[in-house]
Amino acid sequence: MKRLPIRLRLTLPFALGMALLVAAVGVFIYERVGGELLSSVDQSLGVQLAESAHHVGDLRRPLIDPDVNEGPRIAQVILPDGTVASSSSAAVGPVLSGDKLSRALTQPQLTTSDVEGLRGDWRLASEPVRYRDGPAVLVVGRSLSTRTETLGRLGREFLITAPIVAVLTILAGYALAAGALRPVEAMRRRAAAISAATPGRRLPVPPAKDELSALATTLNEMLARLEAAFEHERRFVADASHELRTPLALLRTELEVALRRPRSHDELEAALRSAAEETERLVRLAEDLLLIARAEEGALPIRREATSTGELLERVRRRFAGRAASLGRGLRVEPGNGLVVDADPARVEQALGNLVDNALQHGAGAVTLAARAQNGHVELHVTDEGGGFPERFVERAFDRFSRADEARSAGGTGLGLSIVTLIASAHGGRAHAANRPQGGADVWLEL
Repeated sequence: MKRLPIRLRLTLPFALGMALLVAAVGVFIYERVGGELLSSVDQSLGVQLAESAHHVGDLRRPLIDPDVNEGPRIAQVILPDGTVASSSSAAVGPVLSGDKLSRALTQPQLTTSDVEGLRGDWRLASEPVRYRDGPAVLVVGRSLSTRTETLGRLGREFLITAPIVAVLTILAGYALAAGALRPVEAMRRRAAAISAATPGRRLPVPPAKDELSALATTLNEMLARLEAAFEHERRFVADASHELRTPLALLRTELEVALRRPRSHDELEAALRSAAEETERLVRLAEDLLLIARAEEGALPIRREATSTGELLERVRRRFAGRAASLGRGLRVEPGNGLVVDADPARVEQALGNLVDNALQHGAGAVTLAARAQNGHVELHVTDEGGGFPERFVERAFDRFSRADEARSAGGTGLGLSIVTLIASAHGGRAHAANRPQGGADVWLEL
């Protein structure tokens, strides 16, 4: 059943249900018509029985009026010993005998049986009467041949029309299922034509506001998200290739120049130092790319523990103190208030290190690290006193390989802030960036 097309899977139960329904309706009509015909016969026999009761014992009048044509009929007066005292047909023996006669002597009876000497089934109505001062039974009967013929004709017509009705109904059900699934087929054909080479194409949305319309809308939204993800990945691969190409080209150039002719000790040392710087940049870029890949797979390891924000910020300050001093920049930790976060200290320190590195590389003036409580969260801020971010850059500051301009991005990979937001997300928090009213940039983690 599961291998059949949906149209057939919808039609077959419908066909079975319709077959059962048609059969049930046919049986109901057959039984109802049969019952109504039998009720009509019984009513006619009741009238005939009352009329014939007035003729019992009157030899001048027959039990049944011969001028009334209501089909084959019979009437008899039967004595308790089974003798027929009077009959509308001398060729017919007693229609009641034995137990049936005994019950008829005590109370009125309605029975259906065959009559010896007559064809088919007969409906018999009887009641006890007095015949010549003795007990007797008056019986009137009517042939059920007309009822049998009518039911037979009805049954034959039903056997002919019922399959036709069932087939037409099934075909209509199949057509209805096909019509209902036509939008699905349209979506399937359009989906088969959509690929990475056809961006912007979407599935047709049926005009009816039904489940299929909601499905098409949901799938189109999914296609939009996938298209954005593919575009994001394409940019990521292109940017990664560019970032890897530059240090590799510089490294190859330094080595080729160093090997082109004999060099002095100082020249070789300078070439090796330059090559080492490019190698270090390659290592950092590879580590950053690996961290991003692991975060996207949901495998970024987080080892939470209660961590003092004051100690955390102080470790970051000591780590960058020498570099800040060499640049003539101030680096300080704002006095804290004993805040504690449930976080991975190594990862948070890595994120803060990226923020401090950006502030020292692209900002100006003193760099300040601070921890603040805000609406049930802890915010870890890194601020500087430079020119801040360009306004249109703030919204995409945390995108991979994003840069405000070439001057600010010199020597960077454009992945620092992306890693900050990944670490914040792994802790269930967020990363933010803004320009300070008094000047400079403010970037912080909300944990």
